[in-house]
Amino acid sequence: MKKLFPILLISLLLIISQCSRKMENLNYKNNPAPLKPNAYIKLPLGSVRPGGWLRDQLEAQASGLTGNIDDFWPDLVNSAWRGGTGESWERGPYFLDGLIPLAYLLDDPALKEKVKSWIEPILMSSRDSGWYGPVKNTDRWPLAVANKVLMQYYDATGDVRALEILKKYFRYIHDTPPDWPDKDWRGVRAMENAVTGYWLYRQTGEQWIPETIESIQKNSSDWTTFYEKFPWDSAALAEKKIPLNWKEDGLTAHVVNNAMAVKYPGLWYQQSGDERYKNAVFAGIRKYDLHHGQAGGRFSGDEHLSGKSPDRGTELCSVVELMFSLEELYEIFGDNSLADRLELLAFNALPGTFTPDMWAHQYDQQSNQIAVDGEKRDWSTNGNYSNIYGLMPNFACCLANMHQGWPKFTASLWMATSDNGLVAVAYSPSVVTARVGKGCLVTIKEETDYPFNGNIKLTISLPEPERFPVYLRVPGWAGPVTFHFRGKTVTGISGNSVKFNEKWEDGDQITFSIPMNIRTETRYNNSLSLLRGPLYFSLRITKDYRSIKINYDNFGYKGSVDWEIQPKSPWNYGLMIDKTNLTRGIKVHENSVSRYPFADKGDMIWSPDSGKYIPWDMDAALVITARGMKIPGWTLKNNSADLPPVSPVRPEGNPEVIELVPYGSARLRITEFPVIDITQMESVFR
Repeated sequence: MKKLFPILLISLLLIISQCSRKMENLNYKNNPAPLKPNAYIKLPLGSVRPGGWLRDQLEAQASGLTGNIDDFWPDLVNSAWRGGTGESWERGPYFLDGLIPLAYLLDDPALKEKVKSWIEPILMSSRDSGWYGPVKNTDRWPLAVANKVLMQYYDATGDVRALEILKKYFRYIHDTPPDWPDKDWRGVRAMENAVTGYWLYRQTGEQWIPETIESIQKNSSDWTTFYEKFPWDSAALAEKKIPLNWKEDGLTAHVVNNAMAVKYPGLWYQQSGDERYKNAVFAGIRKYDLHHGQAGGRFSGDEHLSGKSPDRGTELCSVVELMFSLEELYEIFGDNSLADRLELLAFNALPGTFTPDMWAHQYDQQSNQIAVDGEKRDWSTNGNYSNIYGLMPNFACCLANMHQGWPKFTASLWMATSDNGLVAVAYSPSVVTARVGKGCLVTIKEETDYPFNGNIKLTISLPEPERFPVYLRVPGWAGPVTFHFRGKTVTGISGNSVKFNEKWEDGDQITFSIPMNIRTETRYNNSLSLLRGPLYFSLRITKDYRSIKINYDNFGYKGSVDWEIQPKSPWNYGLMIDKTNLTRGIKVHENSVSRYPFADKGDMIWSPDSGKYIPWDMDAALVITARGMKIPGWTLKNNSADLPPVSPVRPEGNPEVIELVPYGSARLRITEFPVIDITQMESVFR
């Protein structure tokens, strides 16, 4: 027996070793020890390409501000990051953080040349100390963004110079005293460096890299305790205790800092393995919703956290940064509620703050936005022009930082799994090419008009049969979804992912249709928002675009413009809806998805051929007709729609048919509707 014991022990260890190897992806690098393995693995940039309407959206972005802004905006034209004598802080890296993924996702030669004109000076800027970038910059914050730029560039090109610069810089952080003060951006956002740091550790296995990140975590702002205690809640808002300043306390109430920081406990969870940090992430998301939640998956901040009222704004930077945080967190935790939230932001808040041609953007968007102009509004700290659609309607940070939203969303549509398969994170028309199984290169083409309808077809192409799993997410808001393949059906339930572990053959298909039922969400003062699938719907308001001059030089380059938009039709409607039967009185009209997916009739679109703006004459991809009634007492207050009256509202007028379009297609909108009391008006639905 004594002789047999060592043999049994060795056999057991071999079995454990083999089991553990089965859970390691053979094709892509997950976190090595001592880090905790992530639920999924992001694919190298370029593995996922946009198709269908999503490619149209990215091409509009390339033809709009992203593809042109560094040709005329002085802060980028003369940026010290590209060898000039101008701005040397965050704007160059912010711009590249979106330009690089856009260029390589579209495989656009002109955009790649732009990338080269920026990247080469950065690659040549590394010093012996490990510091890099413009000589004038001595602040660590812009390098945290530049790190992500070099990470993506290496992913797309394999240029080892980018990897070497990152190694030298992280070694510099490791070997120098911590410099992460709570009163400065570099301290409040210090853990942004961990995004690149953990990626770098996966590439190199250098043991001093986790030591570097541990030092950052221990010597920078404590966002974990912030989410556990969350001082800036509804009571703090009501008592006017939320600090509206740029000091240490005010930085913790700044909306973009919050959108970035929600991922920081999750990033550290990879190294600590302590459930406290995972819990802090989800506690933070719940508390944002409870105290500052807005339609479209966002939370308010017109510059600081500002509550749930639909007249409060949300800064564009916070939308794209929250999207990126969710993409990072989904890789770490694999929780499908994070992907649900990501889709809400991508399909509502993101397009809702741009013009369809992406030549103009807002700094602040509102759920109930009935005029876009320079009149004074009740922003917490922002300027009067914050909600116009223009070049630089408030601080210039969003003009530099907004570009990452669509490209990073596209790059994150698919991820690799620990069992050598692929998972669909979010749904959109796309093509993913990646290694699966024992190294087989597979392509999955996703054909769909989602989120405008729920029909999805996946076609698998590969050189020879190969077994690997494919995981498909069922959104948490959806009912059961039936998947069809090889003459069989499989049903998935809300919030779960369905696993298809097959020996796939070239040409295999999976088809399914996600039910896009109408549903409602209770909002401020018991108002209602109407949703279909992941799309919020807003009142369609006839609009009048006026090109204006504001307090800076717009430069007048191609389609660069500042728009004031005024309503030409009434907006003060309450919704007449039967909560027990949402289909009564509501009809959905599906139209073709145009080359500007989030355009609606009456929007102004830049025509490069004619060199002028032309009115768009096509309907939005979806139009919902419903019943509404004007509420005479609901009017303007401080140049925004007043708070919706508490529902249910006593009827005072005649029922009318009203039209609703997707939130992202509505430059003017009512999204949180008062509800008309229909208990004595049943006949209106007959």
